[in-house]
Amino acid sequence: MKISFHGADRGVTGSCHLVECGGYRVLVDCGMYQGGRELNEENAEDFGFDPASIDFLLLTHAHLDHCGRIPLLSKRGFKGEIITTAASRELARLVMLDSAHLQEEEARYQSRHKARHGHPQGAGALYSVLDALNSTEHFGRSASYNQPLDLAPGLRATFLDAGHILGSASIFLELAENEQRRTVLFSGDLGNTGRPLLRDPVTPGHADVVVMETTYGDRLHKALAPTVEELYEAISDTFKRGGNIIIPTFALERAQELLFYLREGVEQDRLSGSTQVFLDSPMAISATEIFERHPECYEADVAELFGEGRDPFHLPGLHFTRETAESIALNEVTGGAVILAGSGMCTGGRVRHHLRHNLWRKESSVIFVGYAANGTLARQIVDGAKKVRIYGEEIPVRAKIYTINGFSAHADQAELLAWHQKIGAPERTFLVHGEEEVMSGFALKLQNTKVEMPKLGQSFKL
Repeated sequence: MKISFHGADRGVTGSCHLVECGGYRVLVDCGMYQGGRELNEENAEDFGFDPASIDFLLLTHAHLDHCGRIPLLSKRGFKGEIITTAASRELARLVMLDSAHLQEEEARYQSRHKARHGHPQGAGALYSVLDALNSTEHFGRSASYNQPLDLAPGLRATFLDAGHILGSASIFLELAENEQRRTVLFSGDLGNTGRPLLRDPVTPGHADVVVMETTYGDRLHKALAPTVEELYEAISDTFKRGGNIIIPTFALERAQELLFYLREGVEQDRLSGSTQVFLDSPMAISATEIFERHPECYEADVAELFGEGRDPFHLPGLHFTRETAESIALNEVTGGAVILAGSGMCTGGRVRHHLRHNLWRKESSVIFVGYAANGTLARQIVDGAKKVRIYGEEIPVRAKIYTINGFSAHADQAELLAWHQKIGAPERTFLVHGEEEVMSGFALKLQNTKVEMPKLGQSFKL
């Protein structure tokens, strides 16, 4: 039995871990690297294993940095079964198709740009929409929380609610080979406790080996109530200045959570009843529809709202702008609009157009409500850049910039430590999905376990 690491190793994106037991190979996640150009090139490199040799792919959740290279895995020969929760299955299909579409668009743009300047054409899209569609054929059984699934002799997997996004899971593996038994717990991405939409993360009680994320292993999030209040104040203040609010938004969970709080703000008179909100993201709109089909994932109070025929994500001034023409029309709106658009790290999507039209305006505001990886446009703005380049144009940053971390779908340091403590005393803990300096600091806080910070391609005996 052994485990090897092929992504999100001393870095935050590209989660991919391989477990080998009894002649079977089980991959946990197959995510995309996100960030600068060098990471885009890294996505096209070899996986570090033969895709055709993988028997099972267990998907913790549907974020791009966990499922984004599944179409490439399939394209390169994967023939096994993908297992995840029913909600993640729907969301992953949406995310992968959107990723493929964006890649094809970018490849066409780059091709035209190079041709105009007499340069040879590039490598093209990492994978196509057809590749993404073909990869969905590998989705097999759906996992239910807390229900063990026998994968093969000596291999059992149990999906546990991770509380991160809809359908997200930690995965508990029970391994047996030559009368040796081991248990391995993959945290996936962990959510926060006490959130209004999703249930709290759970653990199996004990595991011999733990592979855990450390995204926010170096900080504590602001409490939820003042976080929501800061959102309301930022919106009200911007409207008084006569500007727009641009919120770079992750389509899964963050968009729906913001809609939930915006609805509450209007209902509680914290926001004007005439507040105009534009969800300018076809993927977020589709994701919201998927969210409405899975009441089994919610806290009881939210599930009850659906049962009463009320939509917790709807408010009177909400507009869904699916079509490109509708999105372009928002460029003519100079004030009084809350625009939620992807991508959350501003690496692509419609938000870049809205930033181009609003970032230079001192009356407008940009509110960041999620993680911004190194090398992304979002991180440049958050770090205080005076000018940024968008679509080849240098844009001065005059808008008011807010960073509201309390909305994070990731557990903070205290939550991570509490989760790990519930496992008891695992023999080894592998830290992944975090920046190296964050991991190093977090490792010092873990007790009663041997801590490893694996490098890309490194393997360990279990």
